[in-house]
Amino acid sequence: MSVKKRRDGPAKSPPHLGSAIRKEFALAIALGTAALFLATGSQLVEIVAHPVALIVVFLWLFAIIVWSAISVARHADCLAIKLGEPYGTLILTLSAISIEVVMVSTAMLHGENNPTLGRDSIFAVMMIALNGLVGLCLLLGGLRYREQHYNLQGVNAYLNVIMSLAVLGLVLPNFTTTTNGPTFSTEQQIFLIAMSLLLYSIFLLIQTMRHRRYFMDSSDNTAKTSSAHHSYQTRSTAFHATMLLLYLVAVIFLAEKFAIPLDNSIERFGMPQAFGGAIIAALVLAPEGIGAIEATLRNQLQRSINILFGSVLATIGLTISAVLTIGLVTKRSVILGVQGGNLPLLLLTLAVSVVTFTSRKTNVLQGCIHLLLFAVFVLLIFAP
Repeated sequence: MSVKKRRDGPAKSPPHLGSAIRKEFALAIALGTAALFLATGSQLVEIVAHPVALIVVFLWLFAIIVWSAISVARHADCLAIKLGEPYGTLILTLSAISIEVVMVSTAMLHGENNPTLGRDSIFAVMMIALNGLVGLCLLLGGLRYREQHYNLQGVNAYLNVIMSLAVLGLVLPNFTTTTNGPTFSTEQQIFLIAMSLLLYSIFLLIQTMRHRRYFMDSSDNTAKTSSAHHSYQTRSTAFHATMLLLYLVAVIFLAEKFAIPLDNSIERFGMPQAFGGAIIAALVLAPEGIGAIEATLRNQLQRSINILFGSVLATIGLTISAVLTIGLVTKRSVILGVQGGNLPLLLLTLAVSVVTFTSRKTNVLQGCIHLLLFAVFVLLIFAP
């Protein structure tokens, strides 16, 4: 009983009303922007003839979505404190993936058919998460703590499923012969959708019920985690769940609007199509990236791994299924196979990830290697 009281202590001392309102100011801005777009219809997002106005709308929506995404991460972190792991990171991951699915779906259905948009977004999420954010977390954690520890069993579970779905979804289409090009036939698409959803569901069962301890910190960071949690000003579980839902609804609506000027900007300014996928991935990963970096700086590498690897797994398992389903329903072509220099980069990233997480601790060198691979990813966007 004493443990429960100690854990719930911070929730019994909520911040003052004025402070709480100031913290949720982003919600008022996001809802106001959403109301403006509802009132004006599609006029604000369909500005193609005026490049300056198009850029303003693009940057405006991007800033508000990122600001709201940070608030999503904050409330998900508070729910993680209230509910414990891995439920907190799971809520954050599924919230971010819902944003990605909406953005990719809207961009796919808007304007001319872009068969590679889903693939580019999924590949970008993997590169940003597994190389950019993992590398940054390992580098910052190594500089601050020299070495950080994690649960090897949980990481192995993540990597097993990620590698299987990544190769089946993003590599195998290059080598099938039923259809021409890096695509799947209808039967192959249905099979991949069913298997991805089934495997992801089994993983969630393992993560939340049968082997929950695999995804919890196995080192002696309990005291550090507890003290870090006490620094948060938490309110009731219902409050944080409601606020997270409101922010999520606002972000999903604005993300749907953002996908249109993004697509228009790429077409008008002649930017690489892969750049659009990278922008979507950056927005999707904003709340998770912030949460992962904050956890690393608190010496909670296991939580960072749960966030980043969970986002990659959800992207492969759920977004690929959504993209293929949209293609089947709308009769649009969907290209999934990663080609050119991105193919060896994908395989190298998976191999390096396995090598990085072969022991129970990490250091600065491993972070630098992942950041190098991220730099190669950025280079190949503009110089393929």
